[in-house]
Amino acid sequence: MLELKHVSKTFNPGTEDAKTALDDLSLSVADGDFITIIGANGAGKSTLFGAICGTFLTDSGSIFLDGENITMQPQHRRSRVIGHLFQDPMRGSAPGMSIEENLALAAGRGGWLSHVSKADKAAFRDRLALLGMGLESRMKQPVGLLSGGQRQALTLLMATINPPKLLLLDEHTAALDPGTAEKVLELTKQIVAENHLTCLMITHNMASALELGNRTIMMDRGHIIHDAAGEKRDGLTVEKLLHEFKNASGAALDNDRMLLT
Repeated sequence: MLELKHVSKTFNPGTEDAKTALDDLSLSVADGDFITIIGANGAGKSTLFGAICGTFLTDSGSIFLDGENITMQPQHRRSRVIGHLFQDPMRGSAPGMSIEENLALAAGRGGWLSHVSKADKAAFRDRLALLGMGLESRMKQPVGLLSGGQRQALTLLMATINPPKLLLLDEHTAALDPGTAEKVLELTKQIVAENHLTCLMITHNMASALELGNRTIMMDRGHIIHDAAGEKRDGLTVEKLLHEFKNASGAALDNDRMLLT
């Protein structure tokens, strides 16, 4: 489904600030995989997503999606089939437009100054009701007035209203309070399962990384240093995962944010 072959990316090459973010990285993702990705800050997790989305071109290697080589494909073309949520709930939606208009844009109905049919409105209302946040009765309200959790839940709905081939979640609950984060995670599981989506999710919460999805990979300095699925993953605990990191990287995981979650 998704195949990365020997992908490398160095930022600011040839300078004192040169940083190799991806180093000859290869990854195969099967159709329907839900992969959680963990690693310390600077491990290359978000850079991996940037390479897949086309935020920048890689220095070397190839990226295939459903057998199509998308390595040189511009970001706007990839965005038609790749959904992407970010840590910041303010990204991914237009604050000056209403909830209805944002959903219309996401659904390809045009949004501003375009006609949204009664059937479209009813469908939007039904989908919003699934969130359990009362947004279905506030469809004319500007998105900028929503809370961070409401806005992130809406953005998740927008990214999947036309189910993408691939869904990328970049710490999409990290900026939310614990209660709201749990609600958005439950919604994530529901949407991924109902739409049979292929999903990659970056998280700093190691317990969640082992509870969600069917496969967990750990990154360090631009490499995948641990890849667990099936029985191998079922037997993992946070403590064992930390031990695996130390064995693979040669150092303990020195990242308080990960250890505390």
